[in-house]
Amino acid sequence: MAAAYVYIMANRRNGAIYIGVTTELAKRAWEHRNDVISGFTRKYRCHTLVWYEPHETLESARLREQRMKEWKRAWKLREIEGLNPNWADLADVIAHA
Repeated sequence: MAAAYVYIMANRRNGAIYIGVTTELAKRAWEHRNDVISGFTRKYRCHTLVWYEPHETLESARLREQRMKEWKRAWKLREIEGLNPNWADLADVIAHA
């Protein structure tokens, strides 16, 4: 089992995206979907979990998040579409795993 996850929330395909890190992916995705967290995801309605990556440590997840936030947008979109070409909401998948 992963200790932490890097994840991306989006408001629509090729729309606004948010990169974050968490130790509880299903809970965090639910919080974003239900606007529990103020800030970027609430403002831009980033409610769809479109990508995630498990990590063995919180430190490695944070490092990956920081690096990804420096990436060009095209690289982020390629990362999403490599895992999730249809930009489906993965929150339902992980909630039932």
